[in-house]
Amino acid sequence: MKPTSLPRKTGHNRLTAGLIIRNCLLFLPALLALCPSDTQAQHPFEQTAPDRYRIPFTDKTGTPYSVDAPGEFLSSRSIERRQKQNIPVIANDLPVNPAYLDSIAAAGAEILNVSKWLNAATVKITDNSTLEKIVRLTFVKKGSFPALSVKALQSHNATQHLQFQVSDYGPSWWQTAIHNGNYLHESGYTGSGKVIAVIDAGFLNTDQLPAFERLWAEGRILASRDFVSPGQSVFRQQSHGMSVLSIIGGYIPGDLTGTAPDASFLLLRSEDGLSEYLVEEDNWVAAAEFADSAGADIINTSLGYTVFNDTLQNHAYADLNGDVTRISRAADIAASKGMLVIISAGNQGQTAWKHISAPSDADSALAIGAVDRYGVIAGFSGRGPSSDQQIKPNIVAIGSGTYVQNLDGTVKPGNGTSYSAPVITGLSACLWQANPNATAMEIFNAICKSADRYTFPDFDYGF
Repeated sequence: MKPTSLPRKTGHNRLTAGLIIRNCLLFLPALLALCPSDTQAQHPFEQTAPDRYRIPFTDKTGTPYSVDAPGEFLSSRSIERRQKQNIPVIANDLPVNPAYLDSIAAAGAEILNVSKWLNAATVKITDNSTLEKIVRLTFVKKGSFPALSVKALQSHNATQHLQFQVSDYGPSWWQTAIHNGNYLHESGYTGSGKVIAVIDAGFLNTDQLPAFERLWAEGRILASRDFVSPGQSVFRQQSHGMSVLSIIGGYIPGDLTGTAPDASFLLLRSEDGLSEYLVEEDNWVAAAEFADSAGADIINTSLGYTVFNDTLQNHAYADLNGDVTRISRAADIAASKGMLVIISAGNQGQTAWKHISAPSDADSALAIGAVDRYGVIAGFSGRGPSSDQQIKPNIVAIGSGTYVQNLDGTVKPGNGTSYSAPVITGLSACLWQANPNATAMEIFNAICKSADRYTFPDFDYGF
């Protein structure tokens, strides 16, 4: 979905207000079972955009990597996250066999992205002879990135948090206070030590705007990467991700205080705002894998997919069961690695579609709808359930009149579940900081069980 409320892409702006973190130090022990989907591609040799193809592999036989030596492909922080939650390193953590990638490149394909979780590569091919060569390769499953050279991020040291005053929040006060997030902040839990990956459409001028000066000064923008146009700067692309980031980590005294103002960030671009093709789901999978390898604790995605420029790629409502679209399957895999995955529910509540979008249908993703400051559901907020009748959205937050950083340097209200999701993302980081021994799914469940409709959920507000 584009960073606007265009009906063809349904995920950039979503969330509503059912979450109350009043008992922020108390967790219920119930744990959702993670059920990552089969990692094999369902659509062999799929064209995902003009000149773009998804090449699935049969196996990882002969890989030089081993689950017994995860330090060769995961950062120390990523390994530590798994160890704290008793999550083993398994086969889908292993990078794609580099020999397979070399062979595809030798056949004439330009490798754009690679997915170890789904064991596939996204490539650019401009002539049929190259396709014919690749089809004949024995390790290609007949039926998205250059191998990620992930620079290990060592455990990030927590910075000393500020004592935030009510006056610091300005008009952004209510989007935190409606969830009692101010109690977390007042108790010193401001996201310090937590790493959040924001996967979006671009972070235009994030290196220049006032809301982010504190992030840069304290070295809390840990990395950025463009998975749409590898090698390009995410700070010269679209502004939607910049606005999302400001809701979580922005700080302008008297105008804006993010919901996790002391967190650290990975800024990852997966969305091409100029077109809508299935290749963007491959980009997202690659970005999520990078986030995992680099040691992110939380993924925020204010994106969603149902309709594409090529109508043959469209998702049907029946596909939204968490097990069909590859972006939703990858979101569940990301959760199985111990990350908290938070997704906007989409902005098509007033359209003929009306439903949520992928990947908010993922079983283990926290899908966020949108309400106004009075807790009333926004008309545009994507409605549930998922096609397999899960409660979706899971919760809601303020996504109608959410205050964000704008390109002109001012702070203004904006609308969309794109903006409600980052509200909850920041508060989740604070809650996790307050309970450092909790698992990602314990945080997930505690948030749902703290919500004001937990005993009588519906498909507008969720819990």
